[in-house]
Amino acid sequence: MDDLAKELFQKGEELLSRGEGLAALASFEKSLNIGNSDPLCRSYVALLSATERGELRRAINISEELLKSSPAEPLLYLHLGKLYLLNGRKTEAVGILREGMARRWMPEAEGLLESMGLRKKPVFPFLSRGNRLNKFAGLLFSRLGLR
Repeated sequence: MDDLAKELFQKGEELLSRGEGLAALASFEKSLNIGNSDPLCRSYVALLSATERGELRRAINISEELLKSSPAEPLLYLHLGKLYLLNGRKTEAVGILREGMARRWMPEAEGLLESMGLRKKPVFPFLSRGNRLNKFAGLLFSRLGLR
């Protein structure tokens, strides 16, 4: 990636963090046009195309393809999860966000999951959720990566 494309990408991230979605989209698109082939840049363009221009279906298709080609990038999971939420596909959003969180902890993804109010099923469904055995078994299994 050349220096100008990298600079435009960083400018896009900065604009997005300030809540200037349309300006960020323009910056990311310019970065792509100059020759930035980074999947993350394409993912930002897809996400912002959906939120700023309403191109939701196209953005989801692009994001799914990007995730297949670069499954190691956790932010791709976050972006696809947001797109699923915008499309009303809550169950798929939860699954993809959790998959991304398994790769790397992301405060934004955790916040989205918490705001949805979804919880995993108790380890022992015949006991109440508040039962100490369920709580500790759930914590233990989560730390061991079994849950």
